[in-house]
Amino acid sequence: MNKVYIIVPLICTLIFGAFYYSFNKGYAAKQASIAAAAEAELKAKAAKDIADRATAIAAAVEAAKKREAERKERDRIAELKATARQEAEDRRQKTYDERNRARDQVVRLKKDLDEVKGTFGKLEEEKKKYTDEQAFLKTYVKQAEANVKYYYDLLEKIDAAEKAKAAAAAAAAAAAKKG
Repeated sequence: MNKVYIIVPLICTLIFGAFYYSFNKGYAAKQASIAAAAEAELKAKAAKDIADRATAIAAAVEAAKKREAERKERDRIAELKATARQEAEDRRQKTYDERNRARDQVVRLKKDLDEVKGTFGKLEEEKKKYTDEQAFLKTYVKQAEANVKYYYDLLEKIDAAEKAKAAAAAAAAAAAKKG
């Protein structure tokens, strides 16, 4: 039985040695081929990474150019909008100023018209008064012969009033045409 303890481990060692020898003989070549394959795969991966990086850089440059063009377009559009907004504001302000100017002019012209109407009313009253006076003077011709000079002065005043009325009417007509 003592021999079994020596023979079995010896046979097992020989069997292990045969397997180890066959394994060791092809192992270095397998490891070298695995290392070469891993190195080739690493080189391929590195080459792919470099190509991918170059593609990514080209894409980034292209995207940057596109973003720059888009930014310039946005800036141009924003500038056009700002310009249009400013022009619209200027037109609005100009229209507002013109409206106020026209309103002031209308108020001033209405005052002038009221003043002219008042003057015409006074002139009409004076004309009526002078007409009545003229009628009175006609009835009292004999008294008027004594005051001929006064009578001629009075007629000249009436003519002056009518001329002033005609001039005022012409001025009102001219103002109405302008307004």
